[in-house]
Amino acid sequence: QVQLVESGGGLVQAGGSLRLSCAASGIVIGINTMGWYRQAPGKQRELVATIPKVENTNYADSVKGRFTISRDGAKNTVYLQMNGLKPEDTAVYYCRATEFGVRVYWGQGTQVTVSS
Repeated sequence: QVQLVESGGGLVQAGGSLRLSCAASGIVIGINTMGWYRQAPGKQRELVATIPKVENTNYADSVKGRFTISRDGAKNTVYLQMNGLKPEDTAVYYCRATEFGVRVYWGQGTQVTVSS
């Protein structure tokens, strides 16, 4: 079993920055890809960014150039640095981890609110 705990959400003005963290615990040896997704009210959950153990990171077009995903393997933690935040970035952000490329784990979510 893998547990994911997010932190770092909050309220920020447009143009501001936030850094989200997601720490994985439990049996983490099988985790390969980690990532961030978000869900705004009335909308489907969507991909924000993913980072595999190897290969390149992947970003949604809407956040390219503003958000940066990174990973600390020693700490089993993935980060999302969000700069130039916009009101449309307001959502609950969820951490996701894939185990052996098959089983998926989700965090509980952290609220990000961007005021105009």
